[in-house]
Amino acid sequence: MKANEFDQQFDNNKDVSAVLELGKAKRVLLEQKRVNVDFPTWMIESLDREARKLGVTRQSIIKIWLAERLERSVPC
Repeated sequence: MKANEFDQQFDNNKDVSAVLELGKAKRVLLEQKRVNVDFPTWMIESLDREARKLGVTRQSIIKIWLAERLERSVPC
């Protein structure tokens, strides 16, 4: 299917999922990259307490808080 035909069908609310190669799809700017960060023990303990309160993992609370901070400080 050519791009203009795809666009037209999409714009007309037609189901175009059959022609998508979802196995090759990428989430732009959401690819993950592993980093290592050393924290003092008191900070790890505080993170764990907050994570338990929210019912999430330590990694999740770090991601949540960093995302919130970055959203406030980085202009869109």
